[in-house]
Amino acid sequence: MREIVTIQVGGFANFIGSHFWNFQDELLGLASDPEGDSVFKNQCLNMDVLYRTGETHQGILTYTPRLVSVDFQGSLGSVSSCGTLYNEASSVPSDVVTWKGSVSTQVSEPHKKNLFLQSLYKEEQENLTVMNAAKDKRNDFQREIEDKDMVECLDNGVQYWTDFSKVHYHPQSLYELSGLWMDVQEFDNYGIGRDASSGSFREDTCERLRFFVEECDHVQGFQFIVDDSGGFSAVAADFLENIADEYTNTPVLLYAARSPTSYTNLRSRKQTVFRDLHDSVSFSRLVPYCKLIVPVGLPSLSTSKATTFLHIEDEKPYHCSAVYAAALHSASLPLRMESVGPFADSCAVSGAVDVNEFVQMLAGQARQNMVSILDVSMPAPPLTRKQGEQSLIGSLQPLTPEVADDVDDSQAVESMIVHGALGSDGYHASVSAVKDSVNAVYEHAISRPMFCHLSVAQCPLPIPLPFPSIFGNLVGQHGELLNSPILGSTLRGSLDVHSIPMAARLRSSNSILPFLQNRLGNLRKFGIKRGALGAELLRSWGFGTDEIQDMGETLSKMVAALVPESELSSDSD
Repeated sequence: MREIVTIQVGGFANFIGSHFWNFQDELLGLASDPEGDSVFKNQCLNMDVLYRTGETHQGILTYTPRLVSVDFQGSLGSVSSCGTLYNEASSVPSDVVTWKGSVSTQVSEPHKKNLFLQSLYKEEQENLTVMNAAKDKRNDFQREIEDKDMVECLDNGVQYWTDFSKVHYHPQSLYELSGLWMDVQEFDNYGIGRDASSGSFREDTCERLRFFVEECDHVQGFQFIVDDSGGFSAVAADFLENIADEYTNTPVLLYAARSPTSYTNLRSRKQTVFRDLHDSVSFSRLVPYCKLIVPVGLPSLSTSKATTFLHIEDEKPYHCSAVYAAALHSASLPLRMESVGPFADSCAVSGAVDVNEFVQMLAGQARQNMVSILDVSMPAPPLTRKQGEQSLIGSLQPLTPEVADDVDDSQAVESMIVHGALGSDGYHASVSAVKDSVNAVYEHAISRPMFCHLSVAQCPLPIPLPFPSIFGNLVGQHGELLNSPILGSTLRGSLDVHSIPMAARLRSSNSILPFLQNRLGNLRKFGIKRGALGAELLRSWGFGTDEIQDMGETLSKMVAALVPESELSSDSD
């Protein structure tokens, strides 16, 4: 067994994680459904890579994500940090009384479960059985009404990432930062995050991580998602440093994510400098503790080419995180595919790799750069296309901010995953058909990467009930792209779209140069240069001159690894 432990730090990271685990839960349910689509029954995915088997005190078997989640206190809404599977028995009152003074009790009103969570609870409490066909029909009709109500409730009322989570979590998974409440408004910079991760945080999180790691046969790596737009970046850096110390040879694949709302409210020059310095410091401090870092999060997802067939509201983390989670799910599929022989063309997957191979492929080539760009096609177009329509590869659009367009990089390295692709007949294409289609595009391409690893799976992305209604009226029930819009249907959700084909790509390319150069330039301009505006700010965050210089050197080396030698020589002149 080659297990992966997932870590989620910060609000937006947990929103992404909630959708991510919903996808996994939906795959598990569809695989066990005797009346389900056969494409989900032969997934050739090893879910034990991400999940652990356990047992409650009552002897009930459990199957929960191998996960450590870190967030504010109060961020779990109506969900207990102990989860719902391993409920501890209520404590027995003691007869021993040592305090004779008056006692006052302060009780906060618990958060109420929304319709979706109420439905989950009800379904678990009742052993749903049908006595006759008539009752079965009534149940189906009633369930349809309830599903519509639940979808509408979620689309209009998600406040916490647990509001739409359909997954059970282990008591060791959910960690709330002590003394740091969700309504804190100024948790927006690296400096304040350093203070928050002091105290028992390091010991507590290490103990939780150790719980999951020690029961594994052989951990292939850590999948780490962090909301790096504010103080949680420093919290994550502290966590990552512990991982680097304790699990030296275990690679970390890090997704540094942020929501569109984190780019807003820069009304003054001071706030802009403040944000630019945070971005530079955050990135340079996260980099040393991972093998591969993937920045994720556009300033406006709603206006990007990546959401051509989607309707996104940027101000809703529930919307934006769904797109990023879908891309992360797709990108991570090769890490849990069943390994098959080179001639197993009839198998539903191809191109399995582990985290170490994945990292070495993207970061360990001749160029030695550890930053990758994440691209997505959602939904992916069919393999066959009419004249003028985009190819599957041409439809891929970046979810990484500040990347250069149309850059011809002969040393670029790519890892691409296509799953659930549709053929001309509207059915899911075979693995070999997808390979042939992708290879044909590259053969006729004017520019191509130095190396491209292709992974293919027949299983599409399932759309679980709590997925937001973000599909446009050109997206069909199985994610097919329609020639004409569906009348009377502007927004479509999980009741209308059951699955979609997906394509995702991680690429190491000098297209990431603007991202790196902006962070290096801002650190030099606002933090290192003589009389820099942000020098005092960095000192207030606890950084000395040597540390700031080290951060600048880290970024400078990353830029130098991507800049052609001719440009470097001209810069030195």
